[in-house]
Amino acid sequence: MAAMLMLLGSGCAPTPKPIEYGSDMCHYCKMSIVDQQHAAEAVTSKGKVFQFDAVECLINYLAQQPGQEEYAFLLVNDYEHPGAMIPAESSAYLISPAIPSPMGAFLSAFSSSERAQAFQAEKGGEVFDWPGIQKHLARQ
Repeated sequence: MAAMLMLLGSGCAPTPKPIEYGSDMCHYCKMSIVDQQHAAEAVTSKGKVFQFDAVECLINYLAQQPGQEEYAFLLVNDYEHPGAMIPAESSAYLISPAIPSPMGAFLSAFSSSERAQAFQAEKGGEVFDWPGIQKHLARQ
């Protein structure tokens, strides 16, 4: 009986869901998710998954939901590794007119500030951390 309860309990843990590029739709803007360098995902603590075609859609969605949900995962595509999802809160963000993104914010996520700064040196733009990019987009 205890083993059965453990199996049932472990099956309820929230987990990210792989994005089906080309067929999944953005929860925020309803566009098809096709870009493997700019997509994002939010998973609530209850396991509900929301997928987005761009980091800016994730941020705009979260801004409209303050305090309504707790999230087990906030994930963004790593620009340098298409299709790979990394934690949004520990990622670095570059807004560079030289790197287009699906919704026109020119926003890309990187695994570290060093990686974002390396691209900034080559492409220009401005680097942000997670709280900083949220504040920046809120002002626009």
